[in-house]
This record gives sequence, structure tokens and C-alpha cells, in this order.
Amino acid sequence: MTKPKISTGVIIALAATGIFLTMVTAALISSQTIGSNGTVSAVNIGVYSDSGLTQNCTSISWGTISPGSTTTKTVYIKNTGNIPVTLTMTTASWSPSNANSYLTLTWNRENTVLNASQSIAATLTLTVASTTGSLTDFSFNIIVTGTE
Repeated sequence: MTKPKISTGVIIALAATGIFLTMVTAALISSQTIGSNGTVSAVNIGVYSDSGLTQNCTSISWGTISPGSTTTKTVYIKNTGNIPVTLTMTTASWSPSNANSYLTLTWNRENTVLNASQSIAATLTLTVASTTGSLTDFSFNIIVTGTE
């Protein structure tokens, strides 16, 4: 049986997660980063693209979106640990760096408590400002965190 190769993106995501976890000393945290054009790493939280929880969500393609519009994507989150966690979501690594001036990401699961082994659907909503300057292509990371 051969081992799957680990991509550079996964290594970068794991390193970033390690740095983040090292900086947090006030609480026990597990997180998974979902890159819009990137990879996923997880500690006690799983993010999946299907309700059967069989396909790890490794990226989200928002497609072509128009100024002034919104688009949604559904992901499924599972607490793979053995104690309840409270979910939060943030974004990072916007490219270009000013893209977050024109794009806003929200979700319907902020501060939701997810019990051990529980899974839920989460709706991510990307809203585009009515004017976007010269913005055409973008990428950013979505960070879903479960705090014990």
C-alpha cells in the first residue's frame, strides 16, 4: 500500500496551523483552514463537501460573481474530538491584499456549540460590493475554529 503524497499547500497549511496554535495559550483550540484555492488541515474539526462526510473540503470555488451579488456554498462540519467545541470562522491571506475591502464572507454557524462526534451543515455566504475597483481574481483562506 503506497502512502499518498502530501502537497506543498498541505505542508504550508499545517505549518500555519501550528504557528497559530502555538500563539494561542489561553484556550484549547482546534481548527481547520479552508483555502478558497488552497488546502485543508484539521485538528479535532473536520470540514467536508458532502453530507455523508466522506469528501474532505480541500477548496471552495466561488465561480464568477458579479458586483453587488452574493453566492453561497454549503460545507459540513464534524467535531472529531471527544468534547464539545464552539465554532467560529475568520478569513486570512487575502490576495490581492485589498480584496477584503470588496468581499465579505459570513456564515450561519458563528458560536454554535458542536458536541463530540456531532456534524452540521454550514452555509458560507460571499457578498460582493457594488463597486470592486480593479478586482478581478481573488483568493483567501477560511479558518473554521472549534474552541473547547
